[in-house]
Amino acid sequence: MPGYDYISFTTDYGLSDGFVAACHGTIARTAPAARVIDVTHLIAPGDVTRGAAVLAQTVPYLPDAVHLAVVDPGVGTPRRAVVVQTPRGLLVGPDNGLLVWAAQALGGPSAAYELASEDWFAPSVSRTFHGRDVFAPVAARLARGANPADAGPAVVPDSLVQLPEPVVAWGDGWLEAEVLTVDRFGNVQLAAPGSALELLPDRLTVGGCRATRGTTFADAPSGGLVVYADSADRVAIAVNGGRAVVMLAVTPGDLVRIS
Repeated sequence: MPGYDYISFTTDYGLSDGFVAACHGTIARTAPAARVIDVTHLIAPGDVTRGAAVLAQTVPYLPDAVHLAVVDPGVGTPRRAVVVQTPRGLLVGPDNGLLVWAAQALGGPSAAYELASEDWFAPSVSRTFHGRDVFAPVAARLARGANPADAGPAVVPDSLVQLPEPVVAWGDGWLEAEVLTVDRFGNVQLAAPGSALELLPDRLTVGGCRATRGTTFADAPSGGLVVYADSADRVAIAVNGGRAVVMLAVTPGDLVRIS
């Protein structure tokens, strides 16, 4: 099978330890020609939903690749390790909900396989570092052109673990949606699609605070809230020159009502 020139890499490993470098080294030893695109390694530890959202919102803009993602609080337990095949590349990681949104963003899963071929792994596998010893070696092999079907037994794509669908509801003049993510600027992204903004008036109330419906941060006065469609085409809330997450005192999973 043809291989892939790129491997994207998403984790919650952080940058203060050698975890990311060890995975890079493992990939380089097996697939030295593959170029690694680091999506992020600053997902909050164990935050599978945030990892899934970041991955799904990023992969459509990457070249066809092997997408290696590890946010794996169940490492070492019986949770499955999988490779998911899509029209625009492969996803490698734990079967804990991390990969499915990205698979959908890449055209939907056409096949999936459990990682069970131990000769694809490192010679010695740590029970707490499958990123280095299982997922990175598998991603490297796939980048070199290995057949995903040789990784292990087939998995019915519909059996892949799904994250709960976030709450979204709207009507004429109002919207209620779950906070999906909060970015480093403090902007609050909701699970609602950007098209839901068409139902809202220009002057709004969000969590008891006045807000403006706009298209840029500057559509609100300095220190004011603006509700807009973000770069992932989700409804989002920002503060012009501030942090909406602080003003609204919300965290991912909370419900926000806009009216």
